[in-house]
Amino acid sequence: MLISSAKKAYIYFENGVFIEGSSFGAEGTKVAEIVFNTSLSGYQEIISDPSYSGQFVCFCMSEIGIVGTNKDDNENDKLQNIKKHIGAMGVVVRKYNDCYSNYRGEQSLGEYLKQNNILGICDIDTRYITQMIRDNGSLKAIISTTLATKEQLKKALADGDDISNINLIKDISTKEPYIHKSSVWNTKTKEYDKASMSELKIIVVDFGVKRNILNELANVGFEVEVIPYEFSADELIEKYNNKEISAVFLSNGPGDPRVLKDQIKEIKKLIDAKVKLFAICLGHQLISIASGYDIYKLDYGHHGSNHPVANNGKVEITVQNHIYNVPDNIINVAKTSHINLFDNTIEGLRYENIYSVQHHPEASPGSHDSKYIFREFFELC
Repeated sequence: MLISSAKKAYIYFENGVFIEGSSFGAEGTKVAEIVFNTSLSGYQEIISDPSYSGQFVCFCMSEIGIVGTNKDDNENDKLQNIKKHIGAMGVVVRKYNDCYSNYRGEQSLGEYLKQNNILGICDIDTRYITQMIRDNGSLKAIISTTLATKEQLKKALADGDDISNINLIKDISTKEPYIHKSSVWNTKTKEYDKASMSELKIIVVDFGVKRNILNELANVGFEVEVIPYEFSADELIEKYNNKEISAVFLSNGPGDPRVLKDQIKEIKKLIDAKVKLFAICLGHQLISIASGYDIYKLDYGHHGSNHPVANNGKVEITVQNHIYNVPDNIINVAKTSHINLFDNTIEGLRYENIYSVQHHPEASPGSHDSKYIFREFFELC
C-alpha cells in the first residue's frame, strides 16, 4: 500500500532535481551518493552490505518490503565488534509494503530502517531517478525528513562531504582480529552451519567484508581469520613463509580505494613476496593499483544481481556492486578471466598466485553461478 498519510520526506539531487515523497524509515538528514540497484529480491542483504556505506540505494524493483526482515539476512558480520549499522545510508523505493508475509520474517522493513538509523523514502517514481542516473552519471543527493524546501536542501547538500575523499572503511572494519565460526546457510536446519576445522588458514583483510563471503571461504575448507584493514604485510609474509597461513584475502568495501594509500603499499609487499592472494570488488581494485595500474570511475556503476559475465566461453549471471573499475591495460601484467557482457569491462583477472574478481561470487542475494571461484582458489592453496 502507498502510505500517503505518512510523514513527508524530501530528496534533492546535485543537478537541481527536487522530489517529495513519504518517509518509512528513520528521521533526519543525510548526504550520500545515489546509485540504482536492479535486483528483484534480497533488499535486506543489499541494504546491509558494507560496500553501500556512504550511498543511497534506489531500487528498480517497484514493490519493496514484502518479505520483511530477519536477524539472519544481514550481510555485516554479526561477530564484528561494531555496534552501529553498516551499509546503505538510505533507500528510495516506489511502493513500500509495511505488511510483510514470509515464514522467516521477524519485523517490517520500516522497523528495521528505524532501528538502524537508515532513511527510507517511498511514493517516488524510481524509474525517473534510475533513468536520470543512467543518463547523467552518479549523483550526490540529500534526503531529509526535517528540511522541506529546495533552498534548505541545496545548501545542506553543498555543505556535505564528497564520498570520494572520505575513508569510509575506518569506521566499518573490525577493530580486533577474530575467527569466523559459521559456514553457509542450511535449508534443512534453517540456520548457518558451523565452520569445520581446517589445516588451511586464510587471513581476511576487512575493508567491509560481507558475511557470506566469509561463510563461503569456510564452506570450501578454509579456517577464516578476519583482521583490521590497517595491517602489516611483513607480519603476514612471515606467517605465510612459516606456513602458518595459506593465503590472504582482500575484501570488498565502500568508497574510492585510492584513499587507502598505506594499505596499497602493504598490498604491493604481499604481491612482491608472491603470497597467494584472493580479492573481491574493492580488493580487486586495490591489487590493480598496487600493481601500478590506476582505476577509473564508471558513469553509474554496476549494482544488481543479473549481470552477465563471460568466462572461457560460458556465461555466468553475477552479482555486482561497484562504481570503480580496473583499466583495460591491466592485461600487461595479468590475464583476463571474466568480461562483463553489458559493457565489456574487465570482471576478473589471474595474476601469478592471485585470483581477483570484480563481481561477487558469494551471491547474496543472487545467482550462485560463480561460487566455484572459492573452490578453485582453495584447490590452488
